[in-house]
Amino acid sequence: MENFVITIARQYGSGGRTVGRMLAEKLGVSFYDKQIIQMASDESGIDVKLFGQVEEGSSVKASLFNKTGLYKGDLIAPDQKGFVSDENIFNYQAKIATDLAEKESCVIVGRCVNYVFKGRPNTLRVFVHAPWEFRVEKSREKISGSDEEIEKFLRRDDKRKQDYYRKFAGGDWSDATNYDLCLNAGKLGFEKCVDAILAQMNVMGIK
Repeated sequence: MENFVITIARQYGSGGRTVGRMLAEKLGVSFYDKQIIQMASDESGIDVKLFGQVEEGSSVKASLFNKTGLYKGDLIAPDQKGFVSDENIFNYQAKIATDLAEKESCVIVGRCVNYVFKGRPNTLRVFVHAPWEFRVEKSREKISGSDEEIEKFLRRDDKRKQDYYRKFAGGDWSDATNYDLCLNAGKLGFEKCVDAILAQMNVMGIK
């Protein structure tokens, strides 16, 4: 049977990454997040800093694909114009995710993989969110500063993810129709989020 993949998109402070790690451990499969950036850099030869700039929204390189850089999977060769374009950098990340899925069952966080794998069988696409107060509280564990500064960071991060998703997937990052399962980690807690994902895998026949 084809390897299964669980993709997890999440709001910062929702605990989505933690849920992903817990799920991968319970399933006995690999967990991938920012490692994909380094792997894509290693394979392409493109400086890893450029991958970070695209993800953080600080890249200013113009699109080579007219008005939209929507993912189509095509890679630009090193000797061609646009090799280090935002779209090519994204496509290398998508290629790494696709290669991983072909080799093994895994849990992948972020990188718009829910869009890249939207037609892939044996795939469950999850979005983890949480109430604002919960996100602020959890963010305090990782971010120093006042609540006002943390809230400013969260709003900026939400916008960054929305802009990134719109650019490469052409839709609304937080739109439930882009996912198979949406979970409120603030109400469920992390353990029950994992249980809900396992239950949904069972319902969808993913194993």
